[in-house]
Amino acid sequence: MTIPTVKLNNGVEIPQLGFGVFQVPDDETTAAVTAALQAGYRSIDTAAVYGNEAGVGRALAASGLPREELFVTTKVWNTDQGYDATLRAFDASLAKLGLDHVDLYLIHWPTPARDLYPESWRALERLARDGRIRAAGVSNFQPAHLKRLLESSELTPAVNQIELHPGLQQAELRAFHAEHGIATEAWSPLAQGAVLDDPEITAIASRTGRSPAQVVLRWHLQLGNIVIPKSVTPARIRQNLDVFDFELTDEEMASIAATDRGLRTGPDPDEFN
Repeated sequence: MTIPTVKLNNGVEIPQLGFGVFQVPDDETTAAVTAALQAGYRSIDTAAVYGNEAGVGRALAASGLPREELFVTTKVWNTDQGYDATLRAFDASLAKLGLDHVDLYLIHWPTPARDLYPESWRALERLARDGRIRAAGVSNFQPAHLKRLLESSELTPAVNQIELHPGLQQAELRAFHAEHGIATEAWSPLAQGAVLDDPEITAIASRTGRSPAQVVLRWHLQLGNIVIPKSVTPARIRQNLDVFDFELTDEEMASIAATDRGLRTGPDPDEFN
């Protein structure tokens, strides 16, 4: 299976569909990532705060896959923001992953009350210059946070990873990304299951002979989003990848667009610190 890629603003290509390990305990992460790699995933998304970078690293090492076939993302946590602290946190993440570089490194939250994300961004710019990360990005940034970086930095974030699903479609933020060449990556792409019983989505699933989760993932892909569904169930892991042999019609895409209701499953980025 060939998973489509999205070309980032620095020319690096990221698989459009990857595997997330949010809330997966470290002692279960190795098995989950191994199942994902065996199913055909090549992009793995973790974070320092998840506490499972070591589990990811064990699975990557045991896979036997060439490093150049893998795309690994991790993130600096809020309490490690600041220039020097971010560099130290990156070193710690790299050691746990057992890698000599990561493909994408993100500032996990803007944490505006701390007001350290511009300093953390300078650290990511250095890591990019030094070749220790192939791409630098952010997560959960709002337009105001992004504008501040764009006005004060040489490097434009390659990615903004945000909560995004049919219940929270973030049209304004996605438009800002498109205007500035920032790729949109969706975390909680299924709203932790909260959108899977939506009548519009279940109706499309019934018509297409697909699961509601497959319909939602297909919606993301057709919008151009990068998406990182998470599961620890091997059958579900495989099912989430089986979304490249059907398409939603314009009418079906429009019907899903109409389900937006401002549903957040996670914190508000303007308030979370």
